[in-house]
Amino acid sequence: MSYPDPARRPAVVTAAAALLALMAVAAVMYAVASLFVLAGTVDVFRSAAAGTAASPDEVDAMVLLVSIWMVGGAVVSLLAGVLLAVLAGVVRTGRSGARVAIWVVAGLGVLAGCCGLTVLGGMRALPLPVAEEDRSAAELFARLSEAYPDWWIPLGVGLSVGQVLGYLVVAVLLASPPASNWFRRPTPSTHAPYPPPYAPR
Repeated sequence: MSYPDPARRPAVVTAAAALLALMAVAAVMYAVASLFVLAGTVDVFRSAAAGTAASPDEVDAMVLLVSIWMVGGAVVSLLAGVLLAVLAGVVRTGRSGARVAIWVVAGLGVLAGCCGLTVLGGMRALPLPVAEEDRSAAELFARLSEAYPDWWIPLGVGLSVGQVLGYLVVAVLLASPPASNWFRRPTPSTHAPYPPPYAPR
């Protein structure tokens, strides 16, 4: 009976590392796209808000809120991309704690992806509740929803779904028997044994 070479990385581990790297690239690209979309969205929103009953201060407050939301999301996405790239490299080296770290990050990533889908779905399906007397705020939120590019929210939904599926696939790949055996393999020591403190008699 032959056993696989413990020094050779299994295909499932290579696939998991490649998928993590792909997710890292997608996260960084989404962060960059968010900043480009923000500039155009603000311009369209300001033009559309000029025909509403909202005051300039209310328009500025809405622009500030949207800017903080999108810039914050871009920063989080960028940091996630860096983290995924680091984890992809750690997985390829086969360090013992790499799988545990991946499973923790995957669990958090699935939770974040589900929350993102809930928020995006709510933005499309349910109108934001606004008091009857606050017509200017209602008009601003309506103009803001129209100011985003038509493809932006579907892109966010697609990336959230891909994020959830990607983390699940990576977790399953690293839980497979070939990956388990490879991560549990004994690592040879790089240090030479110390000589005895005294010569044997």
